[in-house]
Amino acid sequence: MPAAAAPSTTAPAGGTKFGTININDAIFGCNEGQRDIQTLGKKFEPKQAELKNQNDELDALKKQLTTQQDKLSEDALATLKKQIESKQKVFDRAVQDAQEDFGNQQQDIASRILGKMAPMIVKYSQANGFGVIVDTSKPWPQSPVLWWGESVDITKPVIDAYNVQSGVPAPPAPAGGSAPAKPAAPRPGVGAGTTTPKPSTPAPKPTEPPK
Repeated sequence: MPAAAAPSTTAPAGGTKFGTININDAIFGCNEGQRDIQTLGKKFEPKQAELKNQNDELDALKKQLTTQQDKLSEDALATLKKQIESKQKVFDRAVQDAQEDFGNQQQDIASRILGKMAPMIVKYSQANGFGVIVDTSKPWPQSPVLWWGESVDITKPVIDAYNVQSGVPAPPAPAGGSAPAKPAAPRPGVGAGTTTPKPSTPAPKPTEPPK
């Protein structure tokens, strides 16, 4: 698919208002973002179950060590400790790999959506007289923005406009009625041919990393 044409970032004459947007909330608060992060979570459910089984096995061995170490022979004790150490290394590595995989796929979702949302942010800002839009995904003092009022935040109208443009319906609520945890803020890079506002946000970490 060809890259989207880069939108102009030059504010129209008279655009002097200062505005804010939470890029993370915009991406994962829109219907498409909610749908895709839920789909990603379901994709990782088998891995989560596998890691839980490994963790339960480790816990059982550690409990055995605690309760039986005074009764085991020196060789049996050494064997059990070695077994725990070996399984712990395998488990830790599996968790790390799963977290990295989850984070990379979450980043792919964020980059894809932001690539389509960024031109809308610019267009909305220009149409409403904003000269500057600052990302507030990170709290102060990580961000230079100490405080802002709701009247200058464009996150909600951008989400609403993007939902209309994407045509993606609101996904059903997760089982149990609780909302999924919010993913960490994505990096702003969206690929060639797309221009974004100029926030600087951290790479995402797994929202619900496999445990």
